[in-house]
Amino acid sequence: MDSSKGLNKVMLIGLVDGAPELRHTPNGRAVATFTIVVPRSWVSGEGERHEENEWFNIVAWNSLAEYVSEQLGDNQQVYIEGRLQTRRWQDSSGRSHFRTEVVAQEMLALAESADVDY
Repeated sequence: MDSSKGLNKVMLIGLVDGAPELRHTPNGRAVATFTIVVPRSWVSGEGERHEENEWFNIVAWNSLAEYVSEQLGDNQQVYIEGRLQTRRWQDSSGRSHFRTEVVAQEMLALAESADVDY
């Protein structure tokens, strides 16, 4: 690959699906994981209205992880900015697994759940 830079940036606005889970790595780094759901609607060429939801796995580290665990609750609207990362691993039977996550770099709580109307 040449020395030019690439871009891996994700910006999402959605609803927190369940409470974030805060853990600490063996060396003491805080890590929070949670899922957000992003609704999308559109009208087809035939005039039919469609709606669908997309779920995203979010990972936050260090002070952002602590903030997420203290400030975010189920069904709260949130803005997430970060990058995509795919982890790969093999289970004990040798099967390969993949999980794509958004590694959060910025997060902003937008509204309490009572204020959100999706």
